[in-house]
Amino acid sequence: MYFELITIPCLSDNYAFIFYHAGNRSALLVDAPEAAPINETITKNNLNLEKIFLTHHHADHINGLGGILDKHNAVTIGAQADIHRLPKLDKYVRAGDEFSFQGQTGKIFDVSGHTIGHIALYIPTQNILFSGDSLMALGCGRLFEGSAEQMWISLSRLIELPDSTKICSGHEYTENNASFALSIDPKNRDLIKRSEQVKKARRKNLFTVPSQLGLEKKTNPFLRPFDENIRKNLNMVGSTDVEVFKKIRTLKDNF
Repeated sequence: MYFELITIPCLSDNYAFIFYHAGNRSALLVDAPEAAPINETITKNNLNLEKIFLTHHHADHINGLGGILDKHNAVTIGAQADIHRLPKLDKYVRAGDEFSFQGQTGKIFDVSGHTIGHIALYIPTQNILFSGDSLMALGCGRLFEGSAEQMWISLSRLIELPDSTKICSGHEYTENNASFALSIDPKNRDLIKRSEQVKKARRKNLFTVPSQLGLEKKTNPFLRPFDENIRKNLNMVGSTDVEVFKKIRTLKDNF
């Protein structure tokens, strides 16, 4: 079976994603920041919206849901842990649950940190992870609800996925993230090269999402608190991974 992915820019810097079966045009939407661009994409591509998966409860990921459901009869899915603050959905899932779409079996990850109860969807046969605001291109989500330890545990789970995994994250923050990453890891050749590529892409108004996990592991400081050079630059050679991660997150919050 042949599947396609469409990245949809919404609001000022959000992304939604449509993953669809190229044969029968059945579609899965991940996150619903804004109804108009999503409905337009569905119509333009002659898609049948079958399911909507929400990664977390923040308004910029769910506010378009009503306007989408006005036009499409889709099954809505979100986190059991967020049942009290999501719109009423058809199905609630937990970490470890299986998710099925058009013959594909996905796995639900708990990626708490940005929020408690944040979930991600991994579809191994398609080599794709919908990470929301957990793992992002050259970054990770701010810790609005969870701790640094929770986020590091969440990211550590994702690091174990294959390097070729496409990371579909929720925002276009990559250029700023690259500038920050260089401030604590200035001699990383892979990062320097990627930063230049990101700048060129953004000058042309091109998306920098999805990214690839293998490249994130080489360049994203939030996946590399154990890196010797980062630790030296932060004067944290003897610290734990969680302590270094927390410092990196704090520095980014104030960058």
